[in-house]
Amino acid sequence: MKTDHLYSKVRQGIFGVFALFAIVLSAHVNAGVTEFWSKSNEANTASIDHSQWQIVLDRYLVANDPSDVNLFNYKGVRKSDRAVLDNYLGAMQKLDPRSYNKAEQQAYWINLYNALTVQLILDNYPVKSITKLGESLFAFGPWDDDAAVVQGKTLSLNHIEHKILRPIWKDPRIHYAVNCASYSCPNLSAKAFTAKNTEQLLNDGAIAYVNHPRGVTVKGEDLLISSIYDWYLVDFGDNQKSLLKHLKQYAKPDLKKQLDAFNSKRGDIDHNYDWSLNELK
Repeated sequence: MKTDHLYSKVRQGIFGVFALFAIVLSAHVNAGVTEFWSKSNEANTASIDHSQWQIVLDRYLVANDPSDVNLFNYKGVRKSDRAVLDNYLGAMQKLDPRSYNKAEQQAYWINLYNALTVQLILDNYPVKSITKLGESLFAFGPWDDDAAVVQGKTLSLNHIEHKILRPIWKDPRIHYAVNCASYSCPNLSAKAFTAKNTEQLLNDGAIAYVNHPRGVTVKGEDLLISSIYDWYLVDFGDNQKSLLKHLKQYAKPDLKKQLDAFNSKRGDIDHNYDWSLNELK
């Protein structure tokens, strides 16, 4: 168990390096890419149809597991429903999201990211962890691999998250919406995002994660929190005080009391992340 724990810590550290590199790199090279995708047509009131993605979620996502972690039944996906997923992703890649308003765009990119991740796992199933995937020799996961082509632009999952969603919307709750197919990741939403429900789903995701042990756990005078709050601290205010303010905003009364009582001079903040597949077994 000690060896497994050490290996897990090393893997988290490696991912942290990659996450930090992505953040630093984005500050230098994302401007042009982000500018391309930041255009919108606010006068367009048309809706993007995510019903096929909802069909897949309804049939294979288990949102009432006793663990309070939404689990996906990868093993049970039928060929006919795999076709539904593939058709959905094909349709999404034929759209020009820039022709829609910003609310439609946000839902579009979140759903696209999550559906591509599920497709990726299905393409490689069975697999114990998404970190086992990745096309390059030293890859820690598949996030830099080509995943979709939209308007002639080849996009990876990292493109969608770090060059589109994070810089355009600048909302830390994005981290509660995009799912990395891992146990410690915020839940894959049981509802497809839409322009009408995105705000509610972002709030629901934040509340669910912050109040779950894999998000925040108080252990005596110490805090054990998700590594997401370490890798992307910049999105949560870039300092401990701002992070704690964010956590308190979504914490339920008992947890909020514990966070209010936390004294960083006496206690430590540690980080943890479980990369095992969010699979229904």
